Parts: sequence; C-alpha cells; structure tokens
Amino acid sequence: MKVHFVGAGPGDPELLTCKAARLLREAQVCIFAGSLVSPEVLALIGANAERHDSSSMSLSEIIAVYVEARSRGLDVVRLHSGEPSIYGAIAEQMDELDRLGIEYDIVPGISSFQAAASVLRSELTSPEVSQTVILTRAHGRTPLPPSQELARLAVARATLCIFLSTGSVEDVVSALVPQYGVACPAAIVYHATWPDQKVVRTRLGDLAAAARTAGLRKTAIILVGEALARPAARSRLYDAAFSHEYRRAGQP
Repeated sequence: MKVHFVGAGPGDPELLTCKAARLLREAQVCIFAGSLVSPEVLALIGANAERHDSSSMSLSEIIAVYVEARSRGLDVVRLHSGEPSIYGAIAEQMDELDRLGIEYDIVPGISSFQAAASVLRSELTSPEVSQTVILTRAHGRTPLPPSQELARLAVARATLCIFLSTGSVEDVVSALVPQYGVACPAAIVYHATWPDQKVVRTRLGDLAAAARTAGLRKTAIILVGEALARPAARSRLYDAAFSHEYRRAGQP
C-alpha cells in the first residue's frame, strides 16, 4: 500500500503531469482539497474510487483514512492543489506516515505562480532588473518569522509571488510601496487557468483598489515586480556578440 501525494496543478486538467492523470484514473481511494481543486481535475478521478473531501477534515481524520486503506491493501491518492511542496501542508502528513511505516511518494504539479506568469505572458526574471523570484505570503493567522516579513523581503526588489494574501492586500501594498514605489507593475490572478479566471493588471499603488473593484478576496495570487513590465534589457544568451560553449561571437 502506498500514499501518492499528487499535485493537481493550477486548474486546467491538461496541465497535470501524465503520472498525475494516470494515478487519478486508477485511484482506489482519493482525498482531495475541496474547492481548491478544479471540477475538471476532479472529473478525472475513477468512477469507482472512494472519495474524501479534506476541506472539512482534521489531520487525524486524514491519517485515519490512510490507516483504514492500508488495512484493505488500497493505495491512496492525496490530491493537493498546485504544487504540494509550496504551502501544501504535506510535511505533517509525511511525519505521521513515517511513524506508521506507510510508504509514500510525491508527484509534483505546476504551481499557481507559474500558471499566473503564463496567463500574464510574463517572464518573472529579467536581465539587470530581477534575477530572483521570491515565493512568500503576508502575515496572517499563520505568523511569519520576523526576518521574512514583506517589508524586509522588499529590500531585494525581487519579483514577488505572494500567496494566500489577497484578503490582506492593503497590508501588502503598505509593506511594499516604500521599496518598490507606487508605479511598480503588479497583478492579481484569480483561479489561474480555471474557466472563471480573472486577471487584474495595475500599479502597486492601485492594487488594493483594483482588487476591491474586481471582488477578489481569496483564491488568488499577487505578483509584484519590474520584470512584469518586460523591461528593455535583453538576455545575452542569444546576443550575436556574445560567445559561449556552442557559438562564437559574430558567427552563425
């Protein structure tokens, strides 16, 4: 018996890995993350699979499903939204599985920050502008280490992908404006790749008002950084004057 932690990706079922799609079709028992997984992805779960919506379950109730499935020799697909390694709450489950001697593996998925970048048609890194992408969240019911508060991360002026924070977008703006400025490009993407996807492009200074106007308070990701504006700087990789292992400068 094995537990498969599976990344459901951002929402579009065609963005699942081949392995994830196969495991869903073959699932005997599936625990899925409720409203965080799109109906189109849930539709891939085998018709005869036993289903459990984890949105109303505690950790002990989830572990109980694993234990009961082991008693019947059934594999379990634990379907998490996006990429399980990012805000996936899988570590606590893996600790319990290790304690119980239950085998597991992890099938990665495309994260919402990657889906949002594709929807925005943006490259999150830009030569001479931003060579660093920070995945983070605002302070909320889950506290942040003091050294990782948004205001401190902002000093790097990296491209920020801010999860789980649309409900406190005003605090996000207040923390970032001193370093990024009100004119810095910003965006909010709700349900990236879902049929009801919403995209808001704006300036950082107008981000909170734009979110309120669009009615976005949850299930969205915030992106901030100069790279979103497609700066004029170009990569040297394809510069005809730049030599590297496979091409000499000035030669086709």
